[in-house]
Amino acid sequence: MNPDDLKQMLDALKAADVREFSLKTGSFSLDLKRGPQAMGGPASQPSAAAPAPRMETAFDAAPESNPNPAPSAPLASAAPAESAAPAPSASKGAPVKAPIVGTFYASSSPDAAPYVKVGDTVAAGQILCIIEAMKLMNEIEAEAGGVVREILVKNAEPVEYGQTLFLIE
Repeated sequence: MNPDDLKQMLDALKAADVREFSLKTGSFSLDLKRGPQAMGGPASQPSAAAPAPRMETAFDAAPESNPNPAPSAPLASAAPAESAAPAPSASKGAPVKAPIVGTFYASSSPDAAPYVKVGDTVAAGQILCIIEAMKLMNEIEAEAGGVVREILVKNAEPVEYGQTLFLIE
């Protein structure tokens, strides 16, 4: 990855207001974390990847944007809501988690019907949704068959890596 590629990636992540981003290709690993606790704070987690060349950096919002305390307030208030929401639903089925950071879309286009609705029976390999990441549309498929018990994300809502999207029983 050359410096121009890295700059383009950082600009795209800033524009999309992405807080964390990881990229692994072959022996190259890149972890980007943004915000006041980006480097070594309590919010960061160690990587479980095999020893590989690793670059870690923090990137800040453009100077003309709001100062850092304002963006950290919504993050702090969102964290308890995310941790509290899956707990009551855990008994309703197996979670389908976001494999990447991006924007959740329930259908292939704004005019199309959603891929699945609560109560639908799905088969392994069936498309459940799309997550857009850096202008790439990634189809998320069911790993196992079952009945969709809950959809935990709204259409066009940003999702984080590992966030539970669906519960399938």
